[in-house]
Amino acid sequence: MLIAMAGLPGSGKSAIAGELARRLPAAHLAVDELEDAMLRAGLRNSFEVGLAAYLGAEALAEANLRIGAHVVVDAVNDHAYARGQWYQLAGRADVPLVFVEVVCTDVELHRQRLEHRRRPYTALPEPTWESLLPRRAALAQWADERITVDTANGNPAALATRVLEELSGR
Repeated sequence: MLIAMAGLPGSGKSAIAGELARRLPAAHLAVDELEDAMLRAGLRNSFEVGLAAYLGAEALAEANLRIGAHVVVDAVNDHAYARGQWYQLAGRADVPLVFVEVVCTDVELHRQRLEHRRRPYTALPEPTWESLLPRRAALAQWADERITVDTANGNPAALATRVLEELSGR
């Protein structure tokens, strides 16, 4: 199974993705980790580095799916192109694909999380609240089927439980 997380930075995706990966078990592939590694290697922060991180995650996901492992991809996935790569991969690997969109409907809580989070990345800059506006608009246009969880209404463990319950009912 391929689970592709989606949602704005600071919404709580990584916490839920990690919990899902631990419980399934599954490989947890975080695009931000790959992007940070590329930047630490001296590449200049650019669209191409971000794209390379998504493509790197796709290659690792495909390798894991080929050996029968479940995969949780941890990425914003705010554009149809990004989500399309997971549809294509699931088709090539002949595995089910489930998108999990993580939202935080409490705007002030979301903003606080984003502005005060401390991640282990040394080269990947944190996004600003203002930089989320176009990403929010892109996600708002998404119409495909997905499981949506709201981190304003639950902790990562409880929300992961809810996702796993929905998956078992499919």
